[in-house]
Amino acid sequence: MQDKITKLFKAIADPTRRDIFHALVIATSALSITQISSQFDISRQGITKHIKTLEEAGLVNINADGRERFCYANAKPLKEINKWVQFYSQFWDNSLQDLEHYLNNSKDA
Repeated sequence: MQDKITKLFKAIADPTRRDIFHALVIATSALSITQISSQFDISRQGITKHIKTLEEAGLVNINADGRERFCYANAKPLKEINKWVQFYSQFWDNSLQDLEHYLNNSKDA
């Protein structure tokens, strides 16, 4: 089983999935899979597979209404990616500060 962060990265790695997610984020209401499919030059089946990947990552929620399925974005899981990036950002900031300190001290020697 993939961990949460792996599923998130897999979901946002594909440009089509990012575009689908973006379309859902900016929509004022949930969109049907038919409405989403009409925005892309991909089969409905292809869009459904992309939406499934987004749903598995927790980025899309789906509600059924009769035969139609409606999707809406859930951006909360992106906080996990933000935490992950912040950790490494802090790591690099510290490493660069250490390098600067080393370089400044080696000039004085």
